[in-house]
Amino acid sequence: MKSLGTIFQYIKRYPKLVFAYFTFNVLSTIFSLISLTLLSPFLMLIFNVDSGIRNIPAKTNFLTGALNQFKNLVRTMTDSDEGKIRALGLICIVVVIAVILKNLFFYLAMYVLNPIRNRILNDMRSDMFQKILNLPIGYFNEQRKGDIMSRLTNDLQDVEFSTVSFLESFFREPITIIVFLAYMISTSPELSIFLMVFLPVSGFIIGRIGRSLKRVSTRVQEKLSSILSIIDETLGGMRVVKGFNAEGQQLQKFNDANEDLLHIKNKANRRRDMASPVSELLGVAAVCCVLYYGGRLVLKNQFSLGGTDFLAYIAVFTQIINPLKSLSAASYNIRRGAASIERIQSLIREQEAIQEIPNPVPINKFEKNILFINVAFNYGEASILKNINLSIEKGNTIAIVGSSGSGKSTLADLVPRFHDVSSGELLIDGENIRNYSLKGLRALMGIVTQEPILFNDTIANNIALGQPGASLQEIERAARIANAHDFIMQKEKGYQSNIGDRGSKLSGGERQRLTIARAVLKNPPILILDEATSSLDTESERLVQDAINRLMEDRTSIVIAHRLSTVRHANEIIVMQKGEIVERGTHDQLLKSRGMYHRLVEMQEVK
Repeated sequence: MKSLGTIFQYIKRYPKLVFAYFTFNVLSTIFSLISLTLLSPFLMLIFNVDSGIRNIPAKTNFLTGALNQFKNLVRTMTDSDEGKIRALGLICIVVVIAVILKNLFFYLAMYVLNPIRNRILNDMRSDMFQKILNLPIGYFNEQRKGDIMSRLTNDLQDVEFSTVSFLESFFREPITIIVFLAYMISTSPELSIFLMVFLPVSGFIIGRIGRSLKRVSTRVQEKLSSILSIIDETLGGMRVVKGFNAEGQQLQKFNDANEDLLHIKNKANRRRDMASPVSELLGVAAVCCVLYYGGRLVLKNQFSLGGTDFLAYIAVFTQIINPLKSLSAASYNIRRGAASIERIQSLIREQEAIQEIPNPVPINKFEKNILFINVAFNYGEASILKNINLSIEKGNTIAIVGSSGSGKSTLADLVPRFHDVSSGELLIDGENIRNYSLKGLRALMGIVTQEPILFNDTIANNIALGQPGASLQEIERAARIANAHDFIMQKEKGYQSNIGDRGSKLSGGERQRLTIARAVLKNPPILILDEATSSLDTESERLVQDAINRLMEDRTSIVIAHRLSTVRHANEIIVMQKGEIVERGTHDQLLKSRGMYHRLVEMQEVK
């Protein structure tokens, strides 16, 4: 199965641990078999069977030969009642030692297995998160956040409780079955013929029952991701939910999805739970067949085994049933976990649209200009940008204005390679940006977005994002430039104050000033401002705009503006409509031309 192949890709990273686990399981199985085979000399001693036979020839097989030698030793001790008691004591001591060693090696096997299991899950989780960080921005515009969260949580949990649990059975149970089968075949080939029929038949029946489990498990994970999306959307929009009295609608949506999940999980669990009783029924049926057939041979004195050996054989055979049950349950679990592994693998295999070339050109400074040459960008089949020709000289401020959906943000996103151009060229200092290292390219840029992006951490750590080695003095200096120091010092813990989820403990203006301080600390030569003041009140806008003006000093700036009054001093204003540049010039030039920019200015003045 593909899911097993995925698991083994992670297992083979730890060959020493796997070898140790395999070895400990072999030793545990051998000592388990030894403790069972001592049933024969015990019965021989207690019931005084075959007392007239002094010696039994040792067979070439190691286990049966050792057993027969031990029987001969017991017989030599049975000349008197006291000797029989000593023999009984010897049997008990050997059994106790065998059981101690069996459980010791079993514990050591589990001791080794736990790190393997946990490392596999850790590696999967790490690979998924690394993949998420490497995926392009466009991927997250299409995917539900709840679905991504579900893969990182529910799917991994399902892998832990199903597929990775299969490892325990996969390595241990086949060893037990093989070792026990080898002993049974060497002891009585004629009785073991039943096993050759029983094992394939039971495997076929269990496989038939479990085929549909994978499909049901896929539906379970999809429904769980849907529920997570509903929860995430509700928590993020709680103010709107309450403001529109929409609690009932959200609750109904959640309850519908939750009820669907209940029915799907019930169906999946019923099919999974069939594994154990079916395998036990098949095992008991096989035991009864062996008991009937072998018992007849013993009663008719037509059997190569004596009565005590036959009972020992049956005891060993019964011990195969539990491993078979575990394997059948594991086969159900692997089918259930396969759905989760496929969802995880689909994320890990997701194509990274932004690829870095081998041996990229290093870049650590910006010297000349940013040049767009006949740039077009398509998202799927939709054309977003067309025929963009633009030169942004070092030290200049370029403002991009236009109606919503005109392609302003997409144009700016091309510069740090959040997207790659579909055609044309985008050059920085005369070199196509595809040839630069991504890390070096983005190190040149500071970005302040319309919605402040902050993390549930301290104020200092949010400002120092991307600059983890920054000192408190450097952080404070950046905060002063961003007009943030005063409100920070009013907090109980100052720069060590936690700002809550997404900065919920701060006002909109305070959040935006922290993002500006973050850009100031990075000290980038290129600055991208995406409508950084559009959602603020008048007082906050003044403070933020003042901070932005300080930030823009001596930098090359790309400003996406909603409020046109903030860009009147730009070196060049680019007016966009439907993905194309329709006007360009200074504020005064565009007003005189009385085109689209003039209409936009008039509309805002009327407001």
